[in-house]
Amino acid sequence: MTVQLTLPSAIEKQTWTWRGYSIRYAVQGQGQPLVLLHGFGAALGHWRKNIPILAAAGYRVYALDLLGFGDSDKPAIDYAMELWEQLIHDFWQAHIRQPAVFVGNSIGGLMTLMTLAHFPETAAGGVLLNCAASLNHRPEDLPGAMRTVMGLFSRLVSSKVVGPFLFNQVRQKRRIRGSLRQVYANREAITEELVDLLYQPASQPGAQQVFASVLTAPPGPRPAELLPQVQQPLLILWGDRDPWTPLTAAGLYQALAADPERAVTFQTIDNTGHCPHDERPEVVNALILDWLSEQGLGSAEIREF
Repeated sequence: MTVQLTLPSAIEKQTWTWRGYSIRYAVQGQGQPLVLLHGFGAALGHWRKNIPILAAAGYRVYALDLLGFGDSDKPAIDYAMELWEQLIHDFWQAHIRQPAVFVGNSIGGLMTLMTLAHFPETAAGGVLLNCAASLNHRPEDLPGAMRTVMGLFSRLVSSKVVGPFLFNQVRQKRRIRGSLRQVYANREAITEELVDLLYQPASQPGAQQVFASVLTAPPGPRPAELLPQVQQPLLILWGDRDPWTPLTAAGLYQALAADPERAVTFQTIDNTGHCPHDERPEVVNALILDWLSEQGLGSAEIREF
């Protein structure tokens, strides 16, 4: 039986058919459109602390379960950043059709950069939250021993015999909690609701094949390749205690923010890990709303919450 994710009752959940697949999304509010893009293994529910606040401030907020994640279909296909990029573009054409602000965490941040660079007519701006450098580690970026280990693991997770066993170990709630403790600096944000949000989609049919395909997928473009093509304003938020995309990896963005010819704002968030929007939603919501107001994007009235 398919387990459905739960969101606050005020958030409308809908289904859109893309290439014959069922894509789940939420929409709330009216005004300048914002499109929220989750990271690897997450779902639109990861934005549950942001959607109502942003919508109440005068924005029309969309959030998607990307194909293979959340309650969207999980077909056994080859996944890639370019596949999701096309999905996002087609969703924009079907539902939005005016320049939106794209907001992405982790690989959702990389998708945001890809969208701004490749489909500039769809985007009025972008917000990156601990943007990933790639979908997967590039072999050339790993030391020799780690390259061997990752290559072996990729082959094992793709095995029809060993793969399901490995995935069953990874998706256990205790292991999800352990992973969250590694990447969430704010431990108070690691709740049973969050664990269930990540666990439920991993229990749905096809989840193991998605996991194997994503782990062996191409890494996608580098941010350094995309950023010269991006002309829209950017807000870059970075949790300073993220072990996956550490602050030391943010130098490229900090350099852009120091360039007076680029409309780039860079802000660190103290004592925060890989998912600032979920760990410190009150901080992230305020920073996004202030920046949107400064850029003249949407509501001029920023409310107190």
